[in-house]
Amino acid sequence: MLQRMDPSGSSYWRVRARDKPAINNTITTSTCPGTLRLRIESNVDVQFPGVAPSSPMDLLSDFKEKWKATLKERSAEQADDLPNYHVSDPESLICTSRPESFEIGTGASIYTRTLLPAILKAEREVILVTCFWAPSSTLSALNETLTRLAEHRREEIRNESAAGPAAHIFPPLRIRICFSSRSPFQKLFHTFSRAGYVYPPSQWPTKLGLPAPELLEAGRIDLQVKSLFFLPFSVMHPKFLIIDRRRAFLPSCNVSWESWLEGCVQITGDAVSRLMQFYWGVWEHGTGDGVGDRSDAEQRDSITRISSSTGTIGLTSIKSPATLFKRLDVGTTPTILLPSSHHRNPQFRPFPWQSAATPPATPLNCAILHLLNISQSTIYLQTPNLTSSAVIDALLEALQRGINVTIVTSKEMMVLEQIITAGTTTSMCLNSFIRRYRQRQARISKAEAGGDSGSTVDLEAQYSRLGKLKISYFHPATQGSATRPLEEPVQSHLKLTIVDGQYTVLGSGNMDRASLFTSQELGVLFQSREFASSVSESVADVLSDRLDTILDSEAR
Repeated sequence: MLQRMDPSGSSYWRVRARDKPAINNTITTSTCPGTLRLRIESNVDVQFPGVAPSSPMDLLSDFKEKWKATLKERSAEQADDLPNYHVSDPESLICTSRPESFEIGTGASIYTRTLLPAILKAEREVILVTCFWAPSSTLSALNETLTRLAEHRREEIRNESAAGPAAHIFPPLRIRICFSSRSPFQKLFHTFSRAGYVYPPSQWPTKLGLPAPELLEAGRIDLQVKSLFFLPFSVMHPKFLIIDRRRAFLPSCNVSWESWLEGCVQITGDAVSRLMQFYWGVWEHGTGDGVGDRSDAEQRDSITRISSSTGTIGLTSIKSPATLFKRLDVGTTPTILLPSSHHRNPQFRPFPWQSAATPPATPLNCAILHLLNISQSTIYLQTPNLTSSAVIDALLEALQRGINVTIVTSKEMMVLEQIITAGTTTSMCLNSFIRRYRQRQARISKAEAGGDSGSTVDLEAQYSRLGKLKISYFHPATQGSATRPLEEPVQSHLKLTIVDGQYTVLGSGNMDRASLFTSQELGVLFQSREFASSVSESVADVLSDRLDTILDSEAR
């Protein structure tokens, strides 16, 4: 305990504990002369004799009650959302999961190392959802995977048929591929129907780069390809892969050509069924397909000799210098699925006298903003772009409360898209953010120097310790393009938020205006210090030689 003097000359006692996430600064004050003023600045959860520490579900409860209350207060806004199954019951999004692995790399390396081999092991069903679909090494590898899978299944089916009528009958493999954006022309003339556009089999090889329907049919592969898009800006931005309704992968990458830094988390458990519910609500909208079609028992009983042998099929492997794969053993983890519907009205406020619009009250938007508001010690934010005024304001408020903030983003990434959807760019927003932060630093320095000693405001309350701020741009490990490896990432496309070392959000949502207002997004919140630590360590390892720091408030 240390006796200190505040800027007004009054004394107070400071009590500090260290080494764990901080609780909110608490100031007890009085206007009576001689009254002791006590500030607790603690980095540990406050515990009292006889009171047990909070369990993981208790900690999640601390977050979810305010989150649910906000969603219910604004439920009328969500009535027409896609999906909207959760509007009347936000509790339905709360579940548990078992994080199995976390991976970093480029889109091509993640697909060829993890996602495509998982497709080969599917027994009954594959659901692949992505946003952008473009000719690329990833698409070529996907074509190769489906071709070899169909050929292998066709051969196995022939062998079984030759064995006679008593042979095992192979069930079909149901594959659903869903995407939003293939070309400007496709988006301009896309149907407005929520049923989307289903591509006829004749277009699979010519327009989509997929195997011929005859080959897939011979392997008893039931393929359907669908797209959804809503003018002017509403892409379906989520990305996930579900295998047999038992295992799911949530990558940040598209089926596209960009060499960007990406991430992917693999999960099992109850959260997979919640993810299936999201899929049904969006991509099987109004079809009646989905719920109850295949029970878990049917899935377990449907194992065939195909599934045990397809793992030996050789596939093209694309390696990246940024690849890092970590197997996880964090156990059952409190989890919340965070859908965020698209909205066709971007709610632009083009005139300077207009205040910024409030983001729609989606589960993802409310979760991110609430996490920033309740943060107690640290915020780590990695996003391709940062153009959301709501997020920036929340970060500044957190810094004002003494929260330490770290931001990693990309420079000059999709600049035209930023201007069209947000009317600004990440670099412009960061310059403004840094200027506002330094203004706060200057005010605090002035107050501590006694420059505002005549003010009647309680300076101890007004000028609390400003949090530390660090902002970095991502860059390739090898700067020269002539010597750069083919799959060295040139931008960061990973979407990651870690708050207080225990709340981790992964998924498709960027911290830009498009993600908060117009795009459909999907995030997953994990409440686990062990999971957050594993992800944080992996990311730090990959970023160790790939960051250009433009502001570090601790640097001298």
